[in-house]
Amino acid sequence: MAQKPLHELTATEIIAGRHSAEAVAQSCLEHIARREPAVQAWQFLNPELVLQQARAIDKRSERGLLQGVPVGIKDIIDTADMPTEYGTPIHAGHRPHMDAACVALTRRAGGLIMGKTVTTEFANRHPGKTMHPMDPKRTPGGSSSGSAAAVGDRMIPLAIGTQTTGSTIRPAAYNGCVGYRPTWGDLRLAGVMEAAGSLDTLGLIARSVEDIVLYRHVLAGEHGAVPALDAGKAPRVAVCRTQFWNDTDAATKAAIEGCAATMAKAGAKVSDLTLPASFDPIEEIHQRISSFEFARNRAWEINHHYERISKTLRENRLKHGLAYTFEQYRGARADGEKLRLQLDDVFRDYDIILTPSAPGVPPVGLNATGSAAFSSIWTLGHTPSVTLPLYSGEQGLPVGVQLVARRDRDHALFEAALWTMRAHGR
Repeated sequence: MAQKPLHELTATEIIAGRHSAEAVAQSCLEHIARREPAVQAWQFLNPELVLQQARAIDKRSERGLLQGVPVGIKDIIDTADMPTEYGTPIHAGHRPHMDAACVALTRRAGGLIMGKTVTTEFANRHPGKTMHPMDPKRTPGGSSSGSAAAVGDRMIPLAIGTQTTGSTIRPAAYNGCVGYRPTWGDLRLAGVMEAAGSLDTLGLIARSVEDIVLYRHVLAGEHGAVPALDAGKAPRVAVCRTQFWNDTDAATKAAIEGCAATMAKAGAKVSDLTLPASFDPIEEIHQRISSFEFARNRAWEINHHYERISKTLRENRLKHGLAYTFEQYRGARADGEKLRLQLDDVFRDYDIILTPSAPGVPPVGLNATGSAAFSSIWTLGHTPSVTLPLYSGEQGLPVGVQLVARRDRDHALFEAALWTMRAHGR
């Protein structure tokens, strides 16, 4: 069997093979040079800096958990040696004076920071320049568009995004990646631009569940070996189509039904779950919280550069956010906490929920990033979720399935995700 090029290896494979950081970086850079004109996943990439870092990693006396693994960093996350521009010309050329916590932890573990990946404007709705690797007429999703496209196109094995609604799960699904949104509050956000702090988390994008487990361990600042996964026990699965089911395409419906059938055949206890009517206004509750906080977080840009903010953002997120009163915001936060407690009750009977990652394959058009509806419930619920690249739709485009676990049950989620992959022969 022919050996895979180094840029196609997963992080776990790079570490197991003890490949030099320079050799892996060179392979990634050569592939990026071939593909970047068609994908445009990178906001900042300096090959000379990449190779300089790689050689320094190779000279380290101790091997870290991410030794020589290339990582892409979403361009709302601070880096001391690269610009951080937040997806807007307002901050063009901005140079932070130190790394964000997640970047510093990555470097400490021997990870190689390849560059800054494209984000939508302020990690919100207005798209950046990135195109879908399989079809340049289609969106790669957002807001972690460059991170997902770069991993999906085999430019890098790992990337960091963020999620306030569906900004990791949706683009990871669109680009055929494994995407992970942790329990809210688990991973540190120091040095990451805040969109809406009541909802924001880091998001990890990779090509295997094992890589996600490894990187979470690093970013949690843990010491010692990465926790082993026991994927031998079949989970109790709730199939939750949610109130957005009618908005899904045929491929997504088939993926969820097919995944449920495969899981049942492999020994899982599979049941249908209909959420209570109290979850029906979830999008309005989420919008009040996220828009209120986002509009106030962008006060400096509104005061000094309002006309340079995109019309998309001014007439949607900012307009809504500035119109909400503090009492409306506080009420939405209270509603959100009630729904979290209800979700805790739901998980007494199930280990995981199976639900769509997105309404369908990545849509045609580069002026929007697709609907985040299928992540709004779980993001507001502060629950961990993962999207798995198990199915495809028209033109072979990826269709992800999303697994959700109870708050603070991230490890159980990983075990269920690995079990699900194996049940599908992956």
